[in-house]
Amino acid sequence: MMIEVDKLRIQGRLLARTGDHAAAADIFQKVLELCPDDWECFLNYLGCLLEDDSRWCNCSSGDLIHLSNSVDCKLSHLTNEVFDSRIANASAFVQKLLDSTSNGPIRCPYLANLEIERRKLLFGKGDEDTLMESLMQYFFRFGHLACFTSDVEVFLQALTQDKKTKFVEKLKETSDSCSTTPTKALGKSLTIFKIQEFVGNFFSLPASDLGDVAIQMAEIYCKNLPLSKDLDIQENMHGEELLSMLSNILVQLFWRTKDLGYLVESVMVLEFGLTIRRYIWQYKILLLHLYSHWGALSLAYQWYKSLDVKNILLETFSHHILPQMLMSPLWVDLGDLLRDYLKFMDDHFRESADLTFLAYRHRNYSKVIEFIQFKERLQRSNQYLMAKVEAPILQLKQNADKIEEEEGVLESLKCGVHFLELSSEIGCKSLTFNEDLQLRPWWTPTYDKNYLLGPFEGVSYYPRENKQIQINQAEAHLKKSIERRSLVPRMIYLSIQCASSSLKDHGESNGSVIDPKFSSELKILLERYARFLGFPFQDALEVLSAISRGSKCSEILNSDIVDWMNFGVFLNAWNLNSNELGPDKDACSTDTWHVITSCLEKYIHEKLLSMGPLISSPGCDLPLLVQLVTEPLAWHSLVIQSCIRSSLPSGKKKKKGGPAEQTNSQLPLGMKDSIRSLCGVMEELVNWLREQVKMPVDANMEVVLSSIKLNEGPGKVFQVLETSIMSMNDVELGDQISQALKSWSRADVARKIVTGHQTMLSEYLQICESKVKLLQALKLQIQQA
Repeated sequence: MMIEVDKLRIQGRLLARTGDHAAAADIFQKVLELCPDDWECFLNYLGCLLEDDSRWCNCSSGDLIHLSNSVDCKLSHLTNEVFDSRIANASAFVQKLLDSTSNGPIRCPYLANLEIERRKLLFGKGDEDTLMESLMQYFFRFGHLACFTSDVEVFLQALTQDKKTKFVEKLKETSDSCSTTPTKALGKSLTIFKIQEFVGNFFSLPASDLGDVAIQMAEIYCKNLPLSKDLDIQENMHGEELLSMLSNILVQLFWRTKDLGYLVESVMVLEFGLTIRRYIWQYKILLLHLYSHWGALSLAYQWYKSLDVKNILLETFSHHILPQMLMSPLWVDLGDLLRDYLKFMDDHFRESADLTFLAYRHRNYSKVIEFIQFKERLQRSNQYLMAKVEAPILQLKQNADKIEEEEGVLESLKCGVHFLELSSEIGCKSLTFNEDLQLRPWWTPTYDKNYLLGPFEGVSYYPRENKQIQINQAEAHLKKSIERRSLVPRMIYLSIQCASSSLKDHGESNGSVIDPKFSSELKILLERYARFLGFPFQDALEVLSAISRGSKCSEILNSDIVDWMNFGVFLNAWNLNSNELGPDKDACSTDTWHVITSCLEKYIHEKLLSMGPLISSPGCDLPLLVQLVTEPLAWHSLVIQSCIRSSLPSGKKKKKGGPAEQTNSQLPLGMKDSIRSLCGVMEELVNWLREQVKMPVDANMEVVLSSIKLNEGPGKVFQVLETSIMSMNDVELGDQISQALKSWSRADVARKIVTGHQTMLSEYLQICESKVKLLQALKLQIQQA
C-alpha cells in the first residue's frame, strides 16, 4: 500500500505544479483516505482546493529542510461563493475523517479543523473567538503532548496579541480543573508554559514575577521527578523541558540586569539536569551557547562533541559551534571540526549516486527525488563553501610566523587561484542554508545575532515573525562574507610577491623574479574587497587614513574591523610596489606603513583596555582580539618578512660596510617603526594574558560561586531545585537518579568553568608569544644587518 501512496503523492504534486488544482485535490484526498494522519498531505489538499499555489512556489528550490510556511497563502482571487463552497467541502471531508478516527491518537483531522478556521479568518469569513475555541478543544484532547505547541504555532500567529493573551488566561483557568493522570497533568502544565513562552508573555513580566515563574517551574520539576525513576537512562524524562525553559528565563534575567549570578545560575541548572540524565541534547545546546557567550569555548566544544553529531547532522547542527570556533585560538579543535565536516560532505557526494539508484530499484520514487534534490542543496550549501574557504585560511594562520612554510601552504593551494574562481562563482550562485535555526536559543536566533550583547529589548523581541527577517539578513551577509573571504589566500600570496619586489635595487638580488602583473592584480582585488566593505576604493583609503590620524571615529567600521584591517595590510603591500598613491614611492610607502600600524595598534590597545577578568566579563571582545592578532597582524608580519628577505643578497656573507649595511639603510623607515610599535603592543597583550592565566583557580571559583549565594537576586531558583531533590530519598528517586546525584557538586562545575576559561586564554597566549618572538627576531635582524 505504501508504494501506491507514494505514487499518489508524487502524482498530486506534479498535477499541482502544472496548475491542475482540481485533479490534484482529488489525488490528495485519496491519500488522506488511506493515511488520515498525513498533515502535509492535508495542507496540499486544502491548498489545491482553494487554488493556492504558494506552497509549490515556495518549494521550487527543492527545500527539504525548511518546509514552506503555511502562514503564507493566497485566497484573494476567489469569490465569496467559491470560497464558501470549497471550505464547506473541506469541512465535510474532515468530518468524515474524524468519524473514522475519533477514538485513536490521530491528530491530523483535528488540526485540519484549525486550519480551516484559520483560512476562514484570513479570508475575512471567520472570527478569532471561533479559532480560540477550536484551539481550546484541541488542548483538551492533545494538550498533554510535547508537540502541542509546535502544532498550534501557526494558528496562534493568526490571533492578535490581545487574543493570544486571552487564550493563555483560558489555558491557566483550565489547568487546575483537569483531572488526569500525573503524567498528563505535567504535560499540560508544560504546554501552558510553552505557550506563554511562544507568545512572549515572559518578556512583559516584571523581573520579580518572572523569578516567581522560574521558582514555580523548579518546584514542578522536583515534584514530578519520581515519575522518571523507572525509565531507561536514554529515555526522555517526564518534564525535562522545564529546565530548558527555566534556564531561558534566567538568561533573560541576566539580559535585563547584567547580573553575572543569573548566567551562573542558568548554567548550574543545566549542568544539574545533565548530571541526572546525561543524554538530553537540548540542555547541551543551551550550555554550548552559554559557554560560548561566557568565553569558555573549550567547554562549549566539549558539549558539542558529546552530542555525537554525525552524517547529515554535521550540516544542520555545526552552525551551533563553527562560527565561534572560527574566531577562537583553539586551532587544533577547529581543524578537526572542519576536517570531519568536509570529509562527510565529500563522501556523501561520492555515495549519493548509489543511494539514488538503490531507491529507484526499490521503487521508492519520492526518495529518488529527495536524494537528487538533497545533493543539489548540499553542493550549494553556504556552510560547505565556507568550510572549504576557512580550512586553508586556518592553515595560513598556523604557518604565518615562517614565510617559507607559508609559501609551501600557498603553493599547495595553487597560490589562491582556485578560491578566486570560487569567489566569482558565489556571486552568481543561489546558495542554500540548511542549518536548523529553530534549535538555536532565543537570544541568538542566527549565528551573527546575540541579544545578550546589547541592552534589554523587552517585548520588542517579539513578534516571532522578526526571526525570518533576521534569518534572511544573516543569509545575505554570510554570502558576501564567503565571497570576501575567498579572496584572502590569493591576496596574501600577491602581498608577499609585491613586498618582495618593493626594494628596487634588490628586487631580484635573491634570485626571485617578480611578475609585474602581480601588482595590478592585487589592485583589482583591493577594489573588489573595498566594495564588499561598502565603499569605493578611494573612499576606503580615506576612511583608514582618517582613523589612523584620529580624525574619524573608529566606530564607523562597526563589526567589520578585522576585514578593514586585512584590507589595510593588503593595501600597504600593494603600495610598496606601486607609485599610484603618490609621486614619491618611499614617502608614500612610509605613509601606508603608518596607516596600518596605527590602526592595528589602536584597535588591539583599545580592546585590551576594555577587557576585564574573563570569568566576570561574559560577552567580552576576546574573539575580536584573537582575530586581530591571528589575521591582519599575521598577514602584516608576512609582508615584513618578505621585505627583509628580499633585501638580503642570496648566498653572500654579510660584511661590515658591505651590501647588508646598504640594505638596512634602504629598508622603509615605516617598516622599522611598525615592527617596534607592534612589538610593544603585543608585549602588553602577552603580559595581560599571563596575569589572567596565573590567577588562582580558587579565587576565580569564588567569583562564580559567590554570585549565586542566596540573596535578593540570583540563587533562589537553583536553591529550590537543589534542596528539594537532595531531600528526596532513594526510594522516591530510584537507583539511577540517586546514584547520579551523588556525583553532583557546585564546586566541580565552577572549577570546570574556570579551567575552560584558562584553556582558552592559554591557547591564545601561546599564539601571542609566538608573534612577539617573531617581531623581536625581525627587529634584531634589522639591527644586526
